[in-house]
Amino acid sequence: MKAIILAAGVGKRLWKVTQHRPKCLIEIGGRSLLHRYLESLASVGVRRVEIVVGYKQDMIRAAVAKDSCGVNVTFLVNQQFHRGSISSLWIARDAFDDDAIVMDADVLFHREILRRLVSSPCENALLMDETVKQTGEECMVVVAGGRVIALTKKVPEPYDYVGEGVGFLRVRHADTPCLVSSLRSHIDKGSWDMEYEDGLLGYFQDIRVGHEKIGGLPWTEIDFIDDVKKAELEVWPRL
Repeated sequence: MKAIILAAGVGKRLWKVTQHRPKCLIEIGGRSLLHRYLESLASVGVRRVEIVVGYKQDMIRAAVAKDSCGVNVTFLVNQQFHRGSISSLWIARDAFDDDAIVMDADVLFHREILRRLVSSPCENALLMDETVKQTGEECMVVVAGGRVIALTKKVPEPYDYVGEGVGFLRVRHADTPCLVSSLRSHIDKGSWDMEYEDGLLGYFQDIRVGHEKIGGLPWTEIDFIDDVKKAELEVWPRL
């Protein structure tokens, strides 16, 4: 199993911070998010990582060169990093040469969260915080009939239940063609400004994707300044 970390974006909503560094290099508790990712991946036995870079990529490369936590890291470059996140996952389409975990690079999380995904009996799976109700920007895992039917900010009906997606997706190697085909259906239309989550609708239709609940474990996505404060004051002390 390998990890594909999507770290190319500018992070415009966090510009006060990201004008100086990529989001994955924000430090919480004295360590960057990226360093924590690599440590956590190594702790669950994932030692092959491809990082999709773009914005301020030299800073990310330098951070990995300084300390890769024993993980073998290679880089993929998204020259269209100012576009939607679908552009980064599309760049990584040939990197799915094994079972893989696709990871947004802006989450502070407890290692148990990653362990649950790696050890899930579902070979295709998402993480869901079932305690979170959508109030605005949350990207939700939508479940119906015992399977994930969408990962989106626009929740379709009907559904059985929903919870916030953590930003990590486990993909079985054999099912990669369905994932790539789902993305291609949007790329061929020139939909470069969409989020990759909405580009996976076809994948969710064709492949049975399960989920692992992580409600109660500490984590937060970091999109806004208030998220940085939450990470420092609420999440980091519980890791």
